Amino acid sequence: MNFETSKKRPASLAEASPRTGVIRKAVFPVAGLGTRFLPATKAVAKEMLPVVDRPLIQYAIEEARAAGITEMIFVTSRTKRAIEDHVDRMPDLEAELEQQGKHALLEELRALTPEGVKFSFVRQSAPRGLGHAIQCARHLVGNEPFAVLLPDDLIDAQPGALAQLVAHYEKVPASLVAVQPVKREDTRRYGIVDIHATDARGARLKTIVEKPKPEDAPSTLGVVGRYVFTPAIFDCLDGLEAGAGGEIQLTDGIARLLQHEPVFAYRYQGKRYDCGSKLGYLEATLAYALKHAELGSDFRQLLLHTAQQLADLPARRLAGHAQTVVRPLDIGPLKPAASTENELDDATLASLAEAAVVARSANGSAASSSSLS
Repeated sequence: MNFETSKKRPASLAEASPRTGVIRKAVFPVAGLGTRFLPATKAVAKEMLPVVDRPLIQYAIEEARAAGITEMIFVTSRTKRAIEDHVDRMPDLEAELEQQGKHALLEELRALTPEGVKFSFVRQSAPRGLGHAIQCARHLVGNEPFAVLLPDDLIDAQPGALAQLVAHYEKVPASLVAVQPVKREDTRRYGIVDIHATDARGARLKTIVEKPKPEDAPSTLGVVGRYVFTPAIFDCLDGLEAGAGGEIQLTDGIARLLQHEPVFAYRYQGKRYDCGSKLGYLEATLAYALKHAELGSDFRQLLLHTAQQLADLPARRLAGHAQTVVRPLDIGPLKPAASTENELDDATLASLAEAAVVARSANGSAASSSSLS
């Protein structure tokens, strides 16, 4: 299934000045079951979960468009029809908004599907892994380099993370994987690379392994969900046996690709939020709410007020314990923030951090005291 947006429409902020270059196509593997978010994802695609007022898939689409992508290929499953609906036009809704004079909302709705971008969809019949999902798009990609974006990884960067990889590819036309430092104890959650020593952001890979134990990891550089591949990756994925988790692992395909041509790790600039985990998803929602043009200032005040309540609560709980004194956190009056100050400043961050420490410490003391009384 495919369709193309062609009607003239206003550009969104992310697509205002899209790049144009040799990488035209991007694959979005979105067939996963989203089990970590059940029951919310029982009937809703996890990629459609909103971060403030935009679904995760929309952030990935806008990042791809800003990197010059003009053909977006979605590898879906039977439960992901909502993604197709999201990027399709809704003439009835647009006509209703036009009739009601809601022109700003109408423009925002039309900007969800960038002008001149083709959307294609292919089904992954069974959840057989990321490597298999990419193989499903082979006939749509053809014999040209392409990008891969995992919407679970929401990356706040300017320019976008994919645009950074594409720019590097234009200088050094070889496959690329985006990487970031991870904690040694977290290596079992990532593909881990070993690279040739360099001060440059792009470094040639020596090896790549899937989710190694901390003691076996060759480094602490973890792969995140942005890639640029030459079409040679498809042959390297052919015939792969199931790897970690009983799935066809993209990491194993990249390891095979290394035997035939150079592959580079690229240390992108930006902040990644792991929206495949509940805590990472909440962190992203908090950060993007603080930056939101309409909500940022009010949300900042709400956050400060919540921090004050967290600081006061343990003080009230422990009021009867003379040996423990907890001073309510003084963060000052809740003055309206300037419209340009939607992110937490250093003083606010310090106050929130202190509030969290006080709350954890006091709650632990209260639990101990209760068990002894």
